[in-house]
Amino acid sequence: MRASLSAGKEKLLTRSLKAAAAEQGLWELAVRLRSLAGKDLADQYSTMDMDSEYLLTKVSCQQAFQVQLASPVLPDGPGTVVDIGDSSGAHTRYLKALNPDCRADFLSVNLDPQAVAKIRAKGLKALQARAEGLAGHGVDADVFLLFETLEHLPDPFAFLHDLSSKTRCRRLVLTVPYVRRSRLGLHHIREGLRQPRTAERVHLLEFCPEDLRLLFAHTGWKVEKESIYRQYPLRSPLRAARALWARWDFEGFYGAVLSRDDTWSSLYGSWA
Repeated sequence: MRASLSAGKEKLLTRSLKAAAAEQGLWELAVRLRSLAGKDLADQYSTMDMDSEYLLTKVSCQQAFQVQLASPVLPDGPGTVVDIGDSSGAHTRYLKALNPDCRADFLSVNLDPQAVAKIRAKGLKALQARAEGLAGHGVDADVFLLFETLEHLPDPFAFLHDLSSKTRCRRLVLTVPYVRRSRLGLHHIREGLRQPRTAERVHLLEFCPEDLRLLFAHTGWKVEKESIYRQYPLRSPLRAARALWARWDFEGFYGAVLSRDDTWSSLYGSWA
């Protein structure tokens, strides 16, 4: 995306992000998170440099949406929160700072050794493991966080069912890119980009909200809360930026808080 954006488009999208976050009640939180992160916000990803105001604004607004979704469902007392796919430890730091009475232990999980080393260097707990292999490492949690990770997994059906049926999980909080129609990702193949890719840079399946609800029900979950964060405002001329977002990135992100419910998953007799 960055290589295709001119400085003028980046400036326009940055204005869109700020207006959208303000309209959706997220801007003050985004500013606070950016202050909490300081220079560490620039190391959010292992495969991309956060080297512009546009990227820093984009990530801080997105994180505000995620943190706002997760804060109300943290354990009331002692417990465990596992952030699957965490690349920097940011959400752990934010949630601890915003919820000082939370006594839960936090653990970050990532397949990338560079991400794990980065998180540990900040004094946080991290495990190098595949998201699908947590049971083999004895990982369990009261709350699982899954931010921008589901779309990278080759088998989201088995993964979600394992979390609902083989853990004590009380809540699963996730966000994914918002798309109006479900589709295969594999955007690097669409664009003919032959460079080597890591899992962090490849979307496999991108589900629309309607299909996500079916996926959740089938794999043992019910939706307690859902929300869509838009990267463009509705009540401003900047709403025209929707077309740019749809072309160059995503219109926004879908988020949900899930709790276990095997009403539908128990009727499917072919789980491995």
